[in-house]
Amino acid sequence: MSWSLLISMAERMGIIVAIAFLFTRWSGFRTLLDNRPNPQSRFLLALIFGFLGIIGTYTGITVSPGEVQHRFPGSLSYEDAIANSRAIGVMVAGLLGGPLTGLGAGLIAGIHRMSLGGFTDIACGISTVYEGLLGGLVYSRIRRHGIISPGVALATGMAGEMGQMAIILLVAKPFAKALALVQIIAIPMVVANSLGIALFMAIIHAVVEREKTIGAVQAQKALAIADKTLPHLRTGLNFDSALATARIIYEESGAGAVAITDHRFILAHVGEGADHHLPGQPILTEVTKRVLEHGQLQTAANPSEILCKNRQCPLQSAIVVPLYSGKKIIGTLKLYSVKRRRPDKVMVELARGLAQLFSTQLELGEAERQARLLQDAEIKALQAQINPHFLFNALNTVVSLIRTNPDEARKVLIELGNYIRQNLKSSLSKWTNLETELKHVQAYLAVVQARFSHRLKVIVDVPDRFLGASLPPLTLQPLVENAVQHGFIKFTDESMISIRAVQQNEDLLITVQDNGVGIDPEKLKSLLEGKNNRHEGGIGLINVHSRLKGVFGPGYGLSIQSSPHGGTTVQFRIPLTVQQEE
Repeated sequence: MSWSLLISMAERMGIIVAIAFLFTRWSGFRTLLDNRPNPQSRFLLALIFGFLGIIGTYTGITVSPGEVQHRFPGSLSYEDAIANSRAIGVMVAGLLGGPLTGLGAGLIAGIHRMSLGGFTDIACGISTVYEGLLGGLVYSRIRRHGIISPGVALATGMAGEMGQMAIILLVAKPFAKALALVQIIAIPMVVANSLGIALFMAIIHAVVEREKTIGAVQAQKALAIADKTLPHLRTGLNFDSALATARIIYEESGAGAVAITDHRFILAHVGEGADHHLPGQPILTEVTKRVLEHGQLQTAANPSEILCKNRQCPLQSAIVVPLYSGKKIIGTLKLYSVKRRRPDKVMVELARGLAQLFSTQLELGEAERQARLLQDAEIKALQAQINPHFLFNALNTVVSLIRTNPDEARKVLIELGNYIRQNLKSSLSKWTNLETELKHVQAYLAVVQARFSHRLKVIVDVPDRFLGASLPPLTLQPLVENAVQHGFIKFTDESMISIRAVQQNEDLLITVQDNGVGIDPEKLKSLLEGKNNRHEGGIGLINVHSRLKGVFGPGYGLSIQSSPHGGTTVQFRIPLTVQQEE
């Protein structure tokens, strides 16, 4: 073995490794390092590493029998051979792309080597193809997730180079000359090229891991920002939510400025350029207009690409991403820099990730808002409605009382007015208190009792300290109305409805009970599921049940117990500590 040859091989190997490092700085090359390369990627990898194999040949050292010539090889005489680092590029091709990639790189570098001549030309061509295939087979057997480790690459390189020595001994003629050559080049090539392959894979492994780390950090940062902005964006895209969101991104991202627009105006601009990028102004920059038109992320590397109309604008580069609600573009998110350079991949991915998260938040917020509007519409429809049969019966009662008992007729009209007035007030409010609800019920029952000659007995047992408890309007009255309309076939002197309230820990338990005919067990099972016929009185109960759960949470709602001829008990709880929302 020649120690000088080993040192020279190590120096040549360093050239290939340096080229490898330069390749990893090329974003186009990094995109090829996918866990499962497609056919186009494999073809490109074969071309790239076949070219590296050719460079490995040209940076090799010419070796003649018994002599090492420390010069780069050109056209070889028959007596010459090359101690080279061709195997590095070829085997890395297989380790990164699989058998077909290794075979392609091996054929490119192998055919080139054969064209240079020398008594080992055919042997070197065959061994180059063999080494590419070996790397590909290792890829197929070992690689499952991520890049093959440098240790595996080192072992594969040693196996490939020892195989090359064996092929030279078997194919190159005469054998004595081949043996003399192997004795000189075997150890230097096995050691240098194996280390070169391991270093090449270590560099690629480091780049891939760095990309993953950067991605993880950006994902974590994007999620942290999204978590802070969620309460604001749930209200929709407006001046207030945009300003709060832009401030959070500006503080967390390190951007020179952050702006948010809708499809026409600047909603917020925080950071550099805020003196002329003012909220409420029409969109100033052309790059933003392009994003709104085409719906694709755009970057600007200098002011001429941003095209701000203010010549003193300090913003030098920008990343602009569209914001969606469903499939509709509703605005843009812009991250600006005060440095004139192409935005780096880290910031681009952060902007892209934030835009996706914000778009999802806005879409969910809009869906939530529509659901609330629908629920409010249903509530207001219930609150505003007055049962026409109840109204007609009340008026008929008044007509009949006018002649027989004018004072009673007057009282009924007053209570009917109170009832109608409270219905209208309830349609304009989200909250009321228990005292107001009881007055509403009492106005309703006063009309009912006048109609049925006061045969219905009403018991109200609610301590004064609970009268200020907050609850949604029109919660109690539908329960009492349901009991009146469906609890009794006819009213007798024994007919009774009771309303009671007792404290249970932090809640107030309210009970509406009647001693009427009860509810059929089969109907009771589906009463609060919306499966009953709307004309059978269940719609009021379902509405109250849904509203209580929607306002206070799934643990709240109506509880109904009933038995035939045993009456019905309807209960619900409200928190005593609830805060009324505007």
